[in-house]
Amino acid sequence: MSRPPTVRRVLAVIPARGGSKGVPAKTLAPVGGVPLVARAVRECRAARYVTDVVVSTDDQAIAAAARQAGAEVVLRPAAIAGDTATSEAAVLHARDTHEALHGAPVDVVLLVQCTSPFLIREDIDAVAAAVATRTADTAVTVAPFHGFIWRDTGDDPVPTPFTGTGASAEPAPGAAPAATAAAPAEPVSSPAADVATAPAPGAAPAAVAESVTTAVAPGSFAGREAAPASDGTPAAAGDTRHTSPAASAAPAAGGQGVNHDKAFRPRRQDRPQDFLETGAAYAMDAAGFRTHRHRFFGRTELVRTDPARVLEIDDPHELARARALAPLFDAERPGALPTAQDIDAVVLDFDGTQTDDRVLIDSDGREFVSVHRGDGLGIAALRRSGLKLLILSTEQNPVVAARARKLKLPVLHGIDRKDLALKQWCEEQGIAPERVLYVGNDVNDLPCFALVGWPVAVASAHDVVRGAARAVTTLPGGDGAIREIAGWILGPSLDSLPK
Repeated sequence: MSRPPTVRRVLAVIPARGGSKGVPAKTLAPVGGVPLVARAVRECRAARYVTDVVVSTDDQAIAAAARQAGAEVVLRPAAIAGDTATSEAAVLHARDTHEALHGAPVDVVLLVQCTSPFLIREDIDAVAAAVATRTADTAVTVAPFHGFIWRDTGDDPVPTPFTGTGASAEPAPGAAPAATAAAPAEPVSSPAADVATAPAPGAAPAAVAESVTTAVAPGSFAGREAAPASDGTPAAAGDTRHTSPAASAAPAAGGQGVNHDKAFRPRRQDRPQDFLETGAAYAMDAAGFRTHRHRFFGRTELVRTDPARVLEIDDPHELARARALAPLFDAERPGALPTAQDIDAVVLDFDGTQTDDRVLIDSDGREFVSVHRGDGLGIAALRRSGLKLLILSTEQNPVVAARARKLKLPVLHGIDRKDLALKQWCEEQGIAPERVLYVGNDVNDLPCFALVGWPVAVASAHDVVRGAARAVTTLPGGDGAIREIAGWILGPSLDSLPK
């Protein structure tokens, strides 16, 4: 792995405690066939600026997964492993432990959250580079944001409406009406307010102040097109004669703009660019972090990331969404598809994987299935390459064994617990399960997915299965999906390995 010309020690710390409440064992949950903690370790290890990767955990299962992914593990004491423990406390402890173990200080510390499943190595490098090159003291991943944020004052004991320049455009509950104020406040700039505040020749200043108040009163239609009068005559901008009673009265509670004045709706191109903190990666100058004990201090660099990849997993729905998105995002990443260097064996389901999952039955009850000749070509090439192969199926129909004889492959069929059969086969063959590629299409394949290093789903697989897969074919089962997988491993011409 290449490193930047000037190497500074950059320590990436991944907090991964075991007591998750919203999603039990969250950091071990597979997304794209890989546990969340292992995904984070993989991207950190691939980042050019990162020199060391540590996972801070209080859980032995998480520690084992982190070590298998290539990270160093720091066991976190109970005092900083509870629900109220901060990420900063875990990072400080991990950094001190790492420095004591290796006898050398680090220059930059990264906080990388494994609950952001689509964080990529380029973003990790960007936050690290901002601090390692002394451009900034701290850095954070952000995404462009153009939304209008609202807060329900019924949920907020102290309503804080947006003020723009520091003065509220709307009176707080219980405050005196703005029209009776001794000195008018700076008016909120909006097309409606600009027209309403323009005094007619000879008009009294007090009338102007009253117009300003009306233009931005809570519930008014300032900033929108004014409603026409009942006789069809267009209403002048700022004219509130035809607004509803609810719009004329200031509500005691309701929605308040947080990053905007609800009385003024500017176009997107007229608004300042806001950024959303993604929660994925942070970088801190190590010395400054020890002093401030917080992730933000000094100059903070904003590292812009792809908004489509922003997702934090805190509940089961977000985990399901991540699993559904993983085949789309992961397909374009380095190492997304297996090669001959990644595996020692290929295990194939039969129905729905080597067939289209349909069965034809004649009048005598005999069953017929359809297979793809391209799959046979791919399987023959895999067999010649020296990889171990197996067909593993719950189907009892003799057609499975007949197809295996045709392909010259060993077969286990009529198996109720495929995961137990697979585990025993791996032991007999002396193959590590993490070096096995397993191809499936339905929920009875999920236990096998959990055992192997390369769970692969065909394109026609059930949604849940595709979400649990590390890779997904573009072709459906029975239509060349196995030939496609053989191309991943051996190359498109199926001859990249000696025969």
